[in-house]
Amino acid sequence: MAAHASRSFDPTRVVHLSGRFAPVTDEVDEAGLQVLGELPDELDGLFLRNGPNPRFSPIGSFLYPIDGDGMLHGVWLSGGRARYRNRFVRTPAVVAEERAGRALWGGIESLIMPQVPDVEPELAGTFRDLPDINVVRHAGRLLALAESDCPFLMTPDLETVGKETFGGALPAGITAHPKTDPVTGEMMVFCYGLEPPYLTWSAIGPTGTVTRGPTTVDGLDEPMMIHDMGLTERFLVIVLAPVFFDIAAAMNGGSMIDWRPERGTRVALVPRDGGPVRWASDEAFWLWHTVNAYDTEAGDVVLDYVQWTRLSLGAPDGSRAPNTAGLVRAVIDPEAGTMRRTVLDDARMELPRTDDRLIGRPHRQFAVAADSGNPDLLPGEFDALRWYDGGDTSGTSVVWQAGDLSVGEPVFAPSPGTGPGGGGHWMTYATDRTDNTSWLLVIPADDPGSGPVARVRIPVRVPLGLHGNWLPTEE
Repeated sequence: MAAHASRSFDPTRVVHLSGRFAPVTDEVDEAGLQVLGELPDELDGLFLRNGPNPRFSPIGSFLYPIDGDGMLHGVWLSGGRARYRNRFVRTPAVVAEERAGRALWGGIESLIMPQVPDVEPELAGTFRDLPDINVVRHAGRLLALAESDCPFLMTPDLETVGKETFGGALPAGITAHPKTDPVTGEMMVFCYGLEPPYLTWSAIGPTGTVTRGPTTVDGLDEPMMIHDMGLTERFLVIVLAPVFFDIAAAMNGGSMIDWRPERGTRVALVPRDGGPVRWASDEAFWLWHTVNAYDTEAGDVVLDYVQWTRLSLGAPDGSRAPNTAGLVRAVIDPEAGTMRRTVLDDARMELPRTDDRLIGRPHRQFAVAADSGNPDLLPGEFDALRWYDGGDTSGTSVVWQAGDLSVGEPVFAPSPGTGPGGGGHWMTYATDRTDNTSWLLVIPADDPGSGPVARVRIPVRVPLGLHGNWLPTEE
């Protein structure tokens, strides 16, 4: 595949390679971290986040948040003390570039791929692995996740083991946003591809064995971009916004990403028992992330998510209208194929999370990163946290204004011994815009508007974005 790359690409002009988003290259280990306030004794485990962090200055192009090497930032908490470690996800491309001392692969839109003798024959002409979106633990395995590609298996101390194909059962990979059923322990996944079949789904059992291999979702005739999903007791809920991959355009200097609003947005309800897919459709909208989904007694499917007017990625679509965000609830009738959408709050927000013990069931408290309206924030930067009640459709929220701190995705850490929806704390990384110091914030779930009860100083700046999880110490 030939490269069309713009040799005039200037990474210093890319917003998401600068400021609070700028990558870091030092790998650091530090114990006895400074704590302001008091860490709750109940917090015993690892707060771990992944995100795009190019090892070397990018060439050709850079498409945030897809491009970039994965870097894991972990804070281990125990007995009121904290220690930190960060590590690159050392894919074959990272190893080859470290050997060369420079970037060899371009961004995905540039189609720059190295050849022999710069790389080994098995890497020549290949795309780089990009396990830089999320990190989860399932069946005792720590997985750095990519956008519909194979994850990378990591050790408990964040060293890279290698590409994970689940015993060869999922060679094309999985989504960056799998959903684990808290009752059955199954991890449900999808994967989209540039060639048929364009969309498949699979199930990974609680022991880590693939119990359903890649199963085609019929109804797609072109490759589409799909970032997240919902899960209910009956269905995988996969939203297909009209975002298509145009490889021909990319090879001729255009954008690989093509937003086609005239096609509308469809929702696939994929029965977990393997039955026929149910479809619903509506006017075009885009979503990056879901809050949660669940079945109602009446047989409908409820999906809460952050909705955008259109995709904010790749080349501009020519629209002069603002790309607005908001919290939306969709109620989907699987039998009638209809969908009713209600805007719960039109505040600008992203990165929603709830208590993962309620995935697939009606949720209560959930949190988002939000924008206070500060005009100095960069795209994708947030300076507030909001909390909502999933049982309240009024859109009422509790807000904590973070002041000079730019906050990341809020993650829930349940209190030991509590049931789903019980007490706990919210955690997120934050960076001070006045001095670029980074902190781990710990906020009580029972009074989130009061702000952090503890702030842990991180010895390096943690670049803004993307996803992570609280991993309690396993007995």
